[in-house]
Amino acid sequence: MEQTLTEKRAVARKALGIDQEDKLILSLDGGGIRGIMTLQLLKKLEEIAGIPCYQLFDMVAGTSTGGIIAGLIASSKSAAEIEELYIKLVTKVFKKKGLLANRTINPPLYDKVNYRNALREVVGDITLQAACTNSEIDLLITSKDITAGEETFFTCFQHNGKFSGTYKDVLLRAVMEATMSAPTYFTPLERFVDGGTTTYNNPSLSAVMEAVHYGPKDKYDLGKLTMFSFGTGTSIEFINPNDTVNPKGADVLFWLDLVMRESSQDASDMQNNLIRSGLIPKLDYRRFQLSLDTRTMEKLPNKRIEPIKKVDAEWLRDLTDQELKGIDLDDVSKFSLMKTIGEAMVDYIMDEGHAFRKDLCDNRKRDLLVTAFGDVERIKEQMSDPKWLDDFES
Repeated sequence: MEQTLTEKRAVARKALGIDQEDKLILSLDGGGIRGIMTLQLLKKLEEIAGIPCYQLFDMVAGTSTGGIIAGLIASSKSAAEIEELYIKLVTKVFKKKGLLANRTINPPLYDKVNYRNALREVVGDITLQAACTNSEIDLLITSKDITAGEETFFTCFQHNGKFSGTYKDVLLRAVMEATMSAPTYFTPLERFVDGGTTTYNNPSLSAVMEAVHYGPKDKYDLGKLTMFSFGTGTSIEFINPNDTVNPKGADVLFWLDLVMRESSQDASDMQNNLIRSGLIPKLDYRRFQLSLDTRTMEKLPNKRIEPIKKVDAEWLRDLTDQELKGIDLDDVSKFSLMKTIGEAMVDYIMDEGHAFRKDLCDNRKRDLLVTAFGDVERIKEQMSDPKWLDDFES
């Protein structure tokens, strides 16, 4: 006799070590083409669970490329189906306008025609409510309203046959376009730009807040939540201290570039630290993230990579920090590399023996695969030395 969905969910929860009474939330970071890494993790998660994400989870939240994946999950697509659609979508989206396209002097870099057509083809003209009705999953996708100067959470919740959410009746593809309208890459959707421009590129905390405080009454209990949060790989910026005094290139551009890249990562780190600190009691938080640097590659199983232009490495552990740092959010040529890194991360998780059953962090609550935490001993020595301080260029 075939199992009911309720029975399948119970088996999946047991396989993943999840309390049978908990509500499950899936949170997906932004990150451009790096989202292909997330999909490798989701495919393995579904394999272990025995059911697709839209049947396993009660809610899915996403930002930017994570919002695209979240929208497709809400459209009742499995991770394998999403990967196939995602590859087609990304290769269509990241086609430059022409030889004159330049993010600095002639933005935006990409035309939205292909993007919009691809979304129409994939999801049609269904609303958030229609998608969530079919998949029976709650949805949150983030964007930035530059007119109001605040983040916008496009949500749709259902409980006891009733739906809620200010924007539950808007087109899903409009929301998916809004969340991935990164400045200089794409034109805004009227007033909306990429959700990754807010502090919610990692939407974990916003998902908890929306579910518990603004979602249906009595559906989500803070003491009975399990959250799976997936990153897309963070590029740690290693800067020689001398470059902060004598930056390479124009001073303002050096600092602007640094701030733009680091602010989103700092916000994500703050959320992870807050959630892991115990200030949100009883939340079963499972974060899966890595840094794109050689120290992390040394921890992963060494996999052969497909040939890539301007990359000499044949294996993951042969990659340099500069090559890993160069995996830009729109660099389609690195698509296969990010997929291989995702597959290696899956193997690492499985080799650790917990198969997504716990948070991927050490006993200090630091991500096991995010390796850069500063040069503490050198800093302590320097900043305890009056001569070093007095001699340092001001």
